Amino acid sequence: MDKFSDMEMFVSIVKHQGLAAAGRDIGLSPATMTARLQALEQRYAVKLLNRSTRHISLTDSGALYHKACIEILDNVNETEDLIQNGVKEVKGSLKIAAPKDVGKQYILPIVSEFCKLYPDVVPYLYLNDNVSNIAESGMDIVIRYGELADSNLISRRLSASRRVLCASPAYLKQYGTPLTPQDLVHHHCLAMLRSNEELKTWHFQDQDKRNAITVVPKRFSDDGEVIRCWALEGAGIALKSVLDIQDDIDNLRLVTVLNGYMKNFNASTSVSSADLNVVYISKQYQPKRIRLFLDFMIDKFRYSSNY
Repeated sequence: MDKFSDMEMFVSIVKHQGLAAAGRDIGLSPATMTARLQALEQRYAVKLLNRSTRHISLTDSGALYHKACIEILDNVNETEDLIQNGVKEVKGSLKIAAPKDVGKQYILPIVSEFCKLYPDVVPYLYLNDNVSNIAESGMDIVIRYGELADSNLISRRLSASRRVLCASPAYLKQYGTPLTPQDLVHHHCLAMLRSNEELKTWHFQDQDKRNAITVVPKRFSDDGEVIRCWALEGAGIALKSVLDIQDDIDNLRLVTVLNGYMKNFNASTSVSSADLNVVYISKQYQPKRIRLFLDFMIDKFRYSSNY
């Protein structure tokens, strides 16, 4: 088989997270897929995939090869469009992952506007913030608070943000307003779950003093939008990114408390960890539609007073 076919096969394996599923997609038996993958690894004398009976993952060499394959295949497709149509068309899939709150409020309208300009682009908008490996997830772009710890990726800030404690006016009227972080142990708190970890130790800083408070939450969720809804209904005090609840604050549906303290989920994270970032593979590995969307989205955040 030629190198181009091997690239298509390898991209399909990563996309479908398995040799059998990729084989069904491109019409090859599992035995043939295994033999071709082994031949590919022997050609370059490196291991490209870690494989078990239920899971595959990219090695460092595999991640580099996968990125290069995507770049080459997309460049070939763009060149074919240029030859056949005389213009460099912008079309194809665009896979974006974003936290649910910010995804609905900010990213969704940007995607809709971009697709009006480029109607042949097909967006896939995944509303979650659990993506930790872009190559394995199949995402083109990940929007998240904080950065991904991967030196092969690029992170750019979309908007400055910070974490705030908030509650509804009704809750504060009934239970009172906390005046110090220590007061939170006597309040109903709403806490996030992350990978089954209860994020109930909240960190504060008042000038040079750091303080960790372990609250006793009344409710937990792994969905930031659920935490926001509970806060709106008066169920308790939530620790949220100010971007998620800015409209609620402006319209007096939520009130921030303990202002002036730095707040976060863990002691090792800086204030900038609350900033909203876009994380992606280097532009040299991206097709035109992804490069255009990145520039479009970054400009929207830069020039819009709503973001």
